[in-house]
Amino acid sequence: MTQQNDCCTHEHDHSHGGEEFNWKRELIPVAISIVLFLIGLIFSEPLHRTPYKIAEYGVFLPAYLISGWTVLTTAGRNLLKGKVFDENFLMTIATLSAIAIHKVPEAVAVMLFYQVGELFQDYAVGRSRRSIQSVLEVRPDTANLQTYTGVESVSPETVQVGDTVIVRAGEKVPLDGEIISGNSQLDTSALTGESIPQTVQEGDTVLAGSINNSGVLTVKVTKPFADASISKILDLVENANSKKAETEKFITTFTRYYTPAVVLLSLAIALIPPLLMSGATQGEWVYRALVLLVIACPCGLVISIPLGYFGGVGNVAKNGILVKGSVFLDALTQIKTVVFDKTGTLTKGNFRVTEIIPQNELSQGELLSLAATVESQSNHPIATSIREAYGQPVGEFSLQNYQEVSGHGIIAEIKNQTVLVGNDRLLHRENIPHEPEICNLEGTIAHTAVDGKYGGYLVIADEMKEDAVAAITCLNARGVETIMFTGDNQTVARDIADQLGIDHYRAELLPEDKVTVLEEVLQQVPSQKHKVAFVGDGINDAPVIARADVGIAMGGFGSDAAIETADVVIMTDAPSKISQAIAIADKTRQIVWQNIGFALGIKGLFILFGAMGLATLWQAIFADVGVALIAIFNANRILRFKA
Repeated sequence: MTQQNDCCTHEHDHSHGGEEFNWKRELIPVAISIVLFLIGLIFSEPLHRTPYKIAEYGVFLPAYLISGWTVLTTAGRNLLKGKVFDENFLMTIATLSAIAIHKVPEAVAVMLFYQVGELFQDYAVGRSRRSIQSVLEVRPDTANLQTYTGVESVSPETVQVGDTVIVRAGEKVPLDGEIISGNSQLDTSALTGESIPQTVQEGDTVLAGSINNSGVLTVKVTKPFADASISKILDLVENANSKKAETEKFITTFTRYYTPAVVLLSLAIALIPPLLMSGATQGEWVYRALVLLVIACPCGLVISIPLGYFGGVGNVAKNGILVKGSVFLDALTQIKTVVFDKTGTLTKGNFRVTEIIPQNELSQGELLSLAATVESQSNHPIATSIREAYGQPVGEFSLQNYQEVSGHGIIAEIKNQTVLVGNDRLLHRENIPHEPEICNLEGTIAHTAVDGKYGGYLVIADEMKEDAVAAITCLNARGVETIMFTGDNQTVARDIADQLGIDHYRAELLPEDKVTVLEEVLQQVPSQKHKVAFVGDGINDAPVIARADVGIAMGGFGSDAAIETADVVIMTDAPSKISQAIAIADKTRQIVWQNIGFALGIKGLFILFGAMGLATLWQAIFADVGVALIAIFNANRILRFKA
C-alpha cells in the first residue's frame, strides 16, 4: 500500500510499490547502522577523547547517514517542491539540531529507531496487502479453448462469447459460462468466502475463478473476460482504497495544521524562554524543542488509520463481501434501516408452477399452453417457470403484436386471438371481467384472459433463501429496522414479512415506484447519521441501489447493472452477509478510533512533558516509536476479526 499525503511520506512504500516485503533487503542497512551505533555507545569515552572528536563522528555519522538517508533525501526533495511540514522535515531538523548541540548518539537513535518502526510498518502493510492478494490470486491465467484442431491453451482475455472451454480437475474456471457437459464440485471460497463445495452439472452457471475439484467440465462462455465476475472483483478490490472515509480525510486535514503548529511551538520554546527567564540557557531550551519535534512526528497515526481501513476491506473481501472503499465501510456502521427487494434477495427467484386453475371452458392443458406460448419471448423468472411447467417445445404459433407491460404482464395475439398473461393489475388495466376474490389469492398469481374473457390462473411459488430468517433476525438484534419492497399483492407480502420477521413492507410496487417509496423512507430518517441501505439484485433495482445511502447488490448471480451501481457487493447472494459486513465495519471503526485516541493522548502528554523539561530525547524516541508500533499492531487486529 502506498501512503502519500502532505504530512507523511513513506519512502519504503514509494520504492517497493506492490512488491512483497523483503526482510533481507530491508534489514541490511538497519543492521549495519545498529552495529555502528552499538560500537559508538560501547566505546563512547575513547572515541570522544580523540582530537576534535573525529573518531566519535567517524562512527556515528555513517550510522546516521545509512539509517537516515531516505529521510534526508525525501525532506530535501519535498523542500524543493514546497512541501515543508511533513515528518521527514521534522526528523531532519530535529536530528541535525541534535548534532549541532553535540547530541550525536541521540541523533543516530532518532533515525535508527525510526527505521525500525518503518520495518514493522512495512511488514504490517504487507500483511494487509496479502489479505487482499489472497482474493486477487483467484485470477485465472489460462483457458483451454476447444478448437477444430483440438484444445489450445490461451489467455482468457482472447476467448470470445460463445466459445467452448475445457476445465479439468484442479483447474480454475477461466470465464463465466454455462456447463454444456460434465458434472463436478466447485470450490468457490475465494469468490464467496464459503468453504462448502458447490455441486454443478449440465445447464448450471459457473463463475470465473472457481476451482474445479473433480471431473471435466465443458463450458460455453457467456461473458468476455472483461465482464466476468472475477474481473469485477479484481477491479473492486484493487481500487477499494481510492474512496477514503471521512476519518481518513479528517486526519489528513488535522495533520496539515498540526505539524506546522508543532514546529512553531518548538521554535518558540527554543527562542523565547532564554530571552524572558533569568538563568535559562539556550542549550537547555533548544534541547526541549528537539524533544518536542521528535515526539510530534505523526507517522504512526497517519499510517495506522488507512492501514486499519485497508485491513477491514481485506477482511470483508475474504468473506465474500466487496466494499468499494473505506468511505462505504464507514457508512455501514451508520446503517439503521435496511430495505430489501424480495425476489432474488430474500427469495431464491426459483419460481415453479404449483397450481393450474382454468375457468370458462378452458382445460388445464389449454391454459398452460396459452400461458407458455405468450411467455415464450420473456426472460422473466415467472415466464421461465411457466415454460418449464409446460415441459415441451412451445407450439408453432406465431406471436403477433407482442407487448410486454412493465410491472403488469404480457399481451399478444395467437391465431387471431388476443391473449394476456399477467397479474391482477393487468386485468384491471384491460378491463377484464373477473370475480373480486381472485385479486386476493395467496402466492404469486399469473392470470390469463382470451379475447377479453377471463380464462383462469396459475399459482407460482418462490422458495425462501435458507439464511433469510437469520439475516433479518441478526439485523433486528442490532436494532436495524427492516423493510421489504415487492411487486406481489398485499396477501403475499404480509405472509413473507410475517415468516421472516420483517418490520414493514410495501406491496404491489411497480419497478418505477421503488425509487419514489425509497425517497419517502429517506425523508423519514431522523438525522444524517441514520443511513438507509437498499439490497437488490435485478436490473430494475439499479436506480434504487444508486439512490440509497448504501447500495448493496447480490453479486453472485445479480445483474451487472446492479453490481456496477452498488457500494457493497455480496458475492454469495446470502442476505445474512449484510450483518456480517456491518459487524466488520463496526470493528474497523472501533480500532481506528482507538488508534486516534491513543496516539493523540500519548503524544499530547509527552509534548507537555517535553515542554516542561520532564522528558529526555531518549524518552521521546521510544515514545514516538512505541506509539507508532502499538497503533500499527492494533490496526492489524482487524485481519483476525471474525464476525
